[in-house]
Amino acid sequence: MNKALIKTDFNFKGQKSVYHGKVRDVYNINNEMLVMVATDRISAFDVVLPEGIPYKGQILNQIAAKFLDATVDICPNWKIATPDPMVTVGLRCEGFPVEMIVRGYLCGSAWRLYKSGVREICGIPLPDGMKENEKFPEPIITPTTKAEQGMHDEDISKQEIIAKGLMSAEDYAVVEKYTIELFRRGTEIAAQRGLILVDTKYEFGKKEGAVYLMDEIHTPDSSRYFYSEGYEERFAKGEPQRQLSKEFVREWLMENGFQGKAGQVVPEMTSAVVEGISDRYIELYEHITGETFKRDAGGEDIAGRIERNVKEFLK
Repeated sequence: MNKALIKTDFNFKGQKSVYHGKVRDVYNINNEMLVMVATDRISAFDVVLPEGIPYKGQILNQIAAKFLDATVDICPNWKIATPDPMVTVGLRCEGFPVEMIVRGYLCGSAWRLYKSGVREICGIPLPDGMKENEKFPEPIITPTTKAEQGMHDEDISKQEIIAKGLMSAEDYAVVEKYTIELFRRGTEIAAQRGLILVDTKYEFGKKEGAVYLMDEIHTPDSSRYFYSEGYEERFAKGEPQRQLSKEFVREWLMENGFQGKAGQVVPEMTSAVVEGISDRYIELYEHITGETFKRDAGGEDIAGRIERNVKEFLK
C-alpha cells in the first residue's frame, strides 16, 4: 500500500507563513493565495490519530474540488486550481469565525440534545414528537463558533452572531442564502448516487467585499450521508441508518475504549486497521462521485511530487 503523508515542510516562492491544522497544511503565498495540502492525517474526537491513512488526503481534496466546481454557479468559491491530487490552490479570504452547519435530518449531536429534552437549537424551535433520523420539513442552519485548536466548537444563533459582530446582518443574509442553495445542490447530486445528504458544514469568508465559499465541501469528513435504499424501512423500525461518513472511525475508537477523554489512550492502529480505513475512504469516494478512484503509483515520494507540482504552478 502507498505510504501516507502525515507531515509537510515546504518553502514555496512568496511564502509568508504556514498553518498546520489537524488534517490540512495551509501555505500563505504573498498574502494573496493559499496552497492547501490535504495530508493523510486523520482526526477524531478533536485528536489527531498517530497513523496516517493512505489516499485519504487525495480523496478529500478531489471530492471537494468536484463539488466546488459543481456549485460555482451558486456562489463564488476560493478555488483557483488543483495542481496536485492532494493540493488545492485558492484565493486567500478573510474567513468568518463561524461554521455554517446545515441539517436536513435530526441526528448526531442535534438528536442527542433533542433526546435530552432540548427543543431549541441555535435559536431554532424544534417540534415535539420527532424521532432519530427523521427528516426536517425544511433544512435548518445551526451555526457553530470556530474554536481555537484544542477547544470545542460551540452552537451559536444567528442573532448572537450578528450581535457579537462575527458577521454583519447583510453578510449573514448572503451566507444563509448560499448555505441553503449549496445544501440543496448537494442533496440533488447525492440523490443521483443513491445517497441522502443528511448534514454538512460550510465555511465562508470575504475578499474585496464579496462573500466566498472556502475550504472543503460535501466530503465525508465534513458531511454525513445515508444510503437512500432502506432508509424508510430502517426509520420505521427505529433501526440505525447505513451511513457514509467518517463515523465508522469514531465507532472503532469507541469500541476500543477511546473517546478523546483525559487519560484515554488511542488504540493500536495496526496495518490491517489502517488499510481497512483507507479502503473505506476509497469506497466513500466512489459512492459520492460515481467514479472509480485512481490510486497513485505505490512507493512514490509524495512530498517530492507535491513540491514539484506546486512550484511548477507558482512559476
